Amino acid sequence: MGNTRPSNRVPHISRPALTRRHFLRGVGATVIGLPLLEAMCPAMYRRAEAAEAQPPKRFVAACATLGFHTPFLNPSQVGADYELTPYLKILEKHRDCFTVFSGLSHPEQQGDSGHASEMTWLTSAQRPGLAGFRNTVSLDQFFAEKVGAETRYPSLVLSTSGRSMSWTASGVEIPGEMSPLRLFRALFMTGSPQEIAQEMRKLERGRSILDTVLGQAKKLEGEVGARDRNKLDEYLSAVRDLESRLQVSEGWVNKPKPQTDAKEPRDIADRNDAIGKQRMMYDMIALALQSDSTRNITFQLSGMNAVPTIDGVKNDWHNLSHHGKDPEKIAELQVIEAAEFTAFAEFLDKMRSIEESGRPLLDQTAVLFGSNLGNASSHDWHNVPTLVAGGSFRHGQHLAFDEKNNLPLANLFVSLAHHMGMEVDRFGTSTSGGVNGFEVLGS
Repeated sequence: MGNTRPSNRVPHISRPALTRRHFLRGVGATVIGLPLLEAMCPAMYRRAEAAEAQPPKRFVAACATLGFHTPFLNPSQVGADYELTPYLKILEKHRDCFTVFSGLSHPEQQGDSGHASEMTWLTSAQRPGLAGFRNTVSLDQFFAEKVGAETRYPSLVLSTSGRSMSWTASGVEIPGEMSPLRLFRALFMTGSPQEIAQEMRKLERGRSILDTVLGQAKKLEGEVGARDRNKLDEYLSAVRDLESRLQVSEGWVNKPKPQTDAKEPRDIADRNDAIGKQRMMYDMIALALQSDSTRNITFQLSGMNAVPTIDGVKNDWHNLSHHGKDPEKIAELQVIEAAEFTAFAEFLDKMRSIEESGRPLLDQTAVLFGSNLGNASSHDWHNVPTLVAGGSFRHGQHLAFDEKNNLPLANLFVSLAHHMGMEVDRFGTSTSGGVNGFEVLGS
C-alpha cells in the first residue's frame, strides 16, 4: 500500500441498540444503574434526538519517540497572532482547532538510556529505568479506570513497533497493537456462536487461574520478609488489574459489535514504510472512535534504525535524529517529520469530517500530539514538543512557558482530565490543577 493517501470518504457505521440491563458491571456481580443512553435507544429514536444528545468525551495521545526538530515547530510569538512555522504550516487549515505549547517537560527524566523517557511520557514517573524505578499509571489507563467500562474496549494501545506509552497502575507496560487488520477484526468482526462460547471459556479459565494464584500468594504473605512482601504486593496489584480487565471483557462478549462499510485493511508489507503505517493506524483510530468502541487511545509513533520509505530520504532515521546541527542531516530529517505532520493533518481532516450529533467528532476528542524528547540529537528531555488539538478547549494559540524552568507537562494532563469530565486537581508530578490559559470551555 506504500504511502497511498487514505480516502476522504467517511465510512458509515451503525451501532446496534444496547440493552440497559447489565450494561455496566463493576467488581463481582454488582450492576451499576445508568441513565438512558443514546446507544440504548432504537435507531429511529437516536436519530430524532441526535441534535439534543450530549456526545461522550474522548482522548487520543500520539507520541513520536524520535522527537521533532522544535525550531520547525514552535512559533517565536506567543498568543493567537503567531507566525506559522514549517510544521504548523502543514496544519494551517486546522489552526483554530489546536494549541501549541512550549516550555513543558516532566521533571527528573534522566534514565538508564537516552530514550528512557519514552516510558514516562504519559506517567511522569521520575528517573526511568534506574535502580528502584517503578512506573506509575499512564494518563490513558487512569481514564480507563474511570470511564473505560462504558465501551467494549476501555482503551486501545496502538504502536508501530509493539512498544507503547501505556502502563497499568501496578507499573506494567501494555503491549501495543501493530496490525490494523487485527484491530479492524477486533472492532467489527463478530465470531460464530462457537467462537463466542470459546472466548467465554477462555475468560472463565483465566478467572480460575487468577483465583488460584491469588490464593497461593496470600498464603505466602505471612511467611516472607518485608522486602518479599513488597514484591508480592506489586504482583497482587498486577493480578487484580488483570482480574478487572477480565470482568469488563466478560460483560461485552455477547453484545453485538457495530457494523461498518469500511473495507478491511491490509497490513503494510514494507517494514520501512513508517508513514504508510501511521496513516493506516490513524484511519483505524477514527473508526474506533466513530463506532464508540473505545473513547481512549494511545499511539506510539516509533522511529527506526533504518531508512524510511519516503521520497528524498537516503539515511537512517535514528542517525538523522542525532544530527549534531549538521544542516544536511536536518534538511533530510525535516522531510521525515514533515511527512509525519502531513499524516497527522489528514487524521484531523478525517476527525473534522465525521459528524456526531451534528458536530465534528474532533470537537469531542482531545488529541495530544508530541514527543518525550525536546532535542533528540542530545537526548534532552526538556522543552518537549507538545500540541493539543480538538476537545473542549479554546484553541488557536501558542502558550509559552519558561524554557529554563519548565512547567510540568503533567499540569496539562490535569487539563485533559477536565476535558474527560473528571474532577481532579493533580496527576503524577503536576503542581497545579491545570495549565493557565488552557481551560475547558464553559468551566
